[in-house]
Amino acid sequence: MSIQWFPGHMFKAKKELADKLSDIDVVIEMVDARLPMSSSNPMLAALIQHKPSLKILNKQDLADAAQTRAWLEWFAGQRNTRAIALDSGDGSPKQKILAACRELAPHRVDSVKPLRLVICGIPNVGKSTLINALTGRKVAKVGNEPAVTKAQQRIQLADDVILFDTPGMLWPKIEHETCGEHLAASGAVGRNAMDEESVAMALIATLQRRYPAELARRYNLADVQAEDFVVLETIGRKRGAVRSGGHVDMQKAAEILLTDFRAAVIGRITLETPEEWRDIAAEIERRRVIEREEQAQREAERKARRAGGRRARPGEDDEDDEQA
Repeated sequence: MSIQWFPGHMFKAKKELADKLSDIDVVIEMVDARLPMSSSNPMLAALIQHKPSLKILNKQDLADAAQTRAWLEWFAGQRNTRAIALDSGDGSPKQKILAACRELAPHRVDSVKPLRLVICGIPNVGKSTLINALTGRKVAKVGNEPAVTKAQQRIQLADDVILFDTPGMLWPKIEHETCGEHLAASGAVGRNAMDEESVAMALIATLQRRYPAELARRYNLADVQAEDFVVLETIGRKRGAVRSGGHVDMQKAAEILLTDFRAAVIGRITLETPEEWRDIAAEIERRRVIEREEQAQREAERKARRAGGRRARPGEDDEDDEQA
């Protein structure tokens, strides 16, 4: 499955964040608890390097609770990193977040300088909603579509805490197809950027493998392990997505499935586990190595061609032959 998206202000946002990081004490990254690493921006990881980092696993109420605990433990094992899980019903996000940030930046406790935080996250992960909850007023625009925040904002979160908000940044290249499928299923990319039927069938494959009982129960499926196309067609037929002539509208069936997943009416689903991510990360690194080797080979070939062109310009050999 291929996903095409158009980041728009991505490069500007990346530059603004890079310029700001030298003054930042803790980088907060919001990720989707259902796909913690697929929704973590690899560009951000490269930018922050060893800067203290707080991962907020948002939408935990939509995710598998056992897997959220596993992910919290996994992030806690990473260097200079803490992690907490939140959802829209959390009554005290500010206390949890500030406590974790102060733990990550103990040099700012009782300091004359304020604790300086920056919050990042992919579009549609709930960042603006959280900021409004932290401040108790509407300072960040909220929307159901990706890329609502357009510019960096400075927010006085407390007398001694400054929070900088950044536009949601999508990265231009998805390095593993599974990450793209998970992002698309969660709604992190706009509808024009994906083939919803392909996304729905990839989601069905994941549900068949990890949550077959929930899938069968939600759609009353007699054969939950049938081909993903057949399962999607059955879902469409059972939910009334049928055109004249009795043909299932597969696009409508896909929309029904994705809407149900995003609302957790199928169940509390997590699309990736720490163990699965280790395999994905290893494959990503393998592909990076191959890409670097191929790039180095292309560069060597270009240099060889340029060097060859300088040694023997067109026509020089012919002139030597005529003089002989």
